[in-house]
Amino acid sequence: MVLLGASVHSIAQQPDPEGFDSYVNQLTQTAIEQGISPATIDAVLVDIHYIHRAVKADKNQPETRLTLDRYLKTRVPDWKVNAARQQWQQHRELLTTIGKAYGVQPRFIVALWGNESNFGKIQGNFPLFSSLATLAFDGRREAFFKQQWLAALRIVDEGHRSVDDMTGSWAGAMGQTQFMPTSFMHYAVDYDQDGRKDIWSTPADVFASIANYLASEGWNEDYTWGRQVKVPEDFDASLAGLNQDKMKPLTDWQAIGVTRYNGAPLPAVELKASLIMPDGPEGRIYLVYNNFHTLMKWNRSQYFGVSVSYLAEKIRQGA
Repeated sequence: MVLLGASVHSIAQQPDPEGFDSYVNQLTQTAIEQGISPATIDAVLVDIHYIHRAVKADKNQPETRLTLDRYLKTRVPDWKVNAARQQWQQHRELLTTIGKAYGVQPRFIVALWGNESNFGKIQGNFPLFSSLATLAFDGRREAFFKQQWLAALRIVDEGHRSVDDMTGSWAGAMGQTQFMPTSFMHYAVDYDQDGRKDIWSTPADVFASIANYLASEGWNEDYTWGRQVKVPEDFDASLAGLNQDKMKPLTDWQAIGVTRYNGAPLPAVELKASLIMPDGPEGRIYLVYNNFHTLMKWNRSQYFGVSVSYLAEKIRQGA
């Protein structure tokens, strides 16, 4: 989530809660013990402060239950489909080269890029070190956000980004890929070999970092993500789910009456799939392959996975 139009500086005018400064000192000591340079730490401490809005956002996640249909209309509207096709065409040569290098179809790189940051236009404006320290201090997910704070320090220490330019979402997601700092450390790529892994403004690094994540987590370019299907009226809904023990060969799904959405038989290929019902038996139903499971490692929301896949399909149709 990225907060648009907010003034982080105005939020910061509220006083820091008691104990926050002491907590930051503890974080700093841990950073020193982990070998972060004094210069990096000093630069961070110049303007670190508690951000009340970050805590409020963390504790007030949306509870409204959207249907997948409504979600797709919001996340994959026609204007985004058109923009995705334009971006695919504009960067086609670079995307093709990176796609071949990592074994990832370019349309999925563009679809993730579009879903995460609207093709780089929305990256967040919260000062990262303050947001992460605030959320760690708050304590709901202290270990996680402390780890992110330390990883963000290392990003600066390695010369990929300056302290002042380390901004992101209230939760700490960064750049056009919206990587958390630890994901940056594992998957970000300096594709143009300029000495910096620049997921903020260098398309080659952005695309390669997305592709590297997918490839590292098991993506297979020989297959797609899945397909919408129909099930028989007496279908046992307990067979649905993403647990590995519920994956079955397409022939097994065919045998119990699952068909393509148009009623035709499923593809006659040796391929295992999971069946998912994001909105239950009355909503859209999909057979999804291992690549969809990889998307679930990026974001555990089935809605998110379907929206990325749906946009990738729209890009393919336009191409």
